[in-house]
Amino acid sequence: MQTIRENKDIKIYAAAGFIPGGVKEIQMAEKLLIELSSDGAAAYDINCDVETDCDIPENLVRKSSLGLVNIPENDLLRHFTNLSRENYALSTAFYPLGSCTMKYNPLVNERIAKLDGFNALHPLQPFETIQGALEIMFELQKDLCEISGMDEFTLQPAAGAHGELTGLLIIAEYFKSVKQKRTKIIVPDSAHGTNPASASFAGFEIIPLKSESDGSINPEKLKELLSSEVAAIMLTVPNTLGVFEKNILEISKAAHANGTLLYYDGANLNAVMGYARPGDLGFDVMHINLHKTFSTPHGGGGPGSGPVGVKSFLEPFLPVPRVEMKKSKYVLNYKKPKSIGKMKAFFGNFPILLRAYAYIKALGGDGLKNASEYAVLNANYMLSKLKDRINVPAGSRCMHEFVLSPKQVLQNGVRTLDVAKRLLDYGYYAPTIYFPLIVEEAMMIEPTETESKETMDRFVEVLTKIIFEESAEQPQKVKDAPVNTPVARLNEVEAARKPILKW
Repeated sequence: MQTIRENKDIKIYAAAGFIPGGVKEIQMAEKLLIELSSDGAAAYDINCDVETDCDIPENLVRKSSLGLVNIPENDLLRHFTNLSRENYALSTAFYPLGSCTMKYNPLVNERIAKLDGFNALHPLQPFETIQGALEIMFELQKDLCEISGMDEFTLQPAAGAHGELTGLLIIAEYFKSVKQKRTKIIVPDSAHGTNPASASFAGFEIIPLKSESDGSINPEKLKELLSSEVAAIMLTVPNTLGVFEKNILEISKAAHANGTLLYYDGANLNAVMGYARPGDLGFDVMHINLHKTFSTPHGGGGPGSGPVGVKSFLEPFLPVPRVEMKKSKYVLNYKKPKSIGKMKAFFGNFPILLRAYAYIKALGGDGLKNASEYAVLNANYMLSKLKDRINVPAGSRCMHEFVLSPKQVLQNGVRTLDVAKRLLDYGYYAPTIYFPLIVEEAMMIEPTETESKETMDRFVEVLTKIIFEESAEQPQKVKDAPVNTPVARLNEVEAARKPILKW
């Protein structure tokens, strides 16, 4: 059962860089390994005639086949190569996924993470034998403090939402230690979806805060919600519409006057490195997405890393163990009586920490600042090419990302979802859609600093072609998209209600 799909828009595909030289591409659905298996086939067969004195105990002798597949080596290699070609990745094309900062990951970082000296380590080794690894973790903590304006960091959390949970548990433990019963967290309606989920999971009650049209916070509205029960306010700066929070200092002053802490969602830190530090803006707790801002592998459910930084008064509550230096040696300190405990096995996703460390050391302070400059420049360049034709709810300037609402210009019942699916036919991954929820038919675009002007120009050309030409002249084609991918348009309702969980 093979599906063959031919690309219909060869000219525009070639312009998008998807088909080299405009050659027509045929994609065929890859079979399962069990379908490729045939009796008697094998990748290799080792015949050993060396005599040994080692007899296998009868109870350990295999009596029957394990049911493994039988595939020649060349077919096995082709199978996994074909599967890799069906994946969408930064190594294949542009990935403008807003709020996720899907920027290019330098391959030198991969080489460093694969060095034998790191790969051969075991987390249960005595700390005396892993001094190099502990030094890297210690130095990375210091670097993150310098970049963010925080006083201390833990590298344990495995992702952004895991970092949120860690930070919120620290906040809860802090108020418990000062004998204050604060049970509520203020979360704007423009926040990331994980913010209220993490707060609820940590045992807090959510107080929603309606944001302004550009996603910013009105300090007066905020003050109306502040009470002795509010433990923290969770904010993203810049916000999810790509706008810097112009009232952040006033918000910080009001929160702290109420004894409330400020939590910084670090998803958009890529926009402000070298220009603004959350710690200097008044934030008490934050997480950083190493897999976003510091260019480590991202997507597919992992890997990830979400280190949490705190001001000094919250340091006693950080997870254990803490990487510290004592008498010229790096040690793991488990003796932190106020700690919230362990948040992950051992020390965090060490290979990801290695990649982030290499990235930071390679760029240095000026390089990180330059990365943010180009991220903001690229986003504003793309916005300038679209703002006169498509509604931009937050205005004509942005930080590292922007949100479009093509609702008014789409025709014949075509929706943002259809545009996103159609982009796949042209070889582009779609931007984030329908987020933030405060914008109808939202499309969030983040080019990052690693994309060229030519790449952005081609993407804008394809996007406007779909929105203005195809929705008017070929609406059904857009609604049926994607048609040139290995898997065609799914019935999303049925997929959600009747998932196929096994073959």
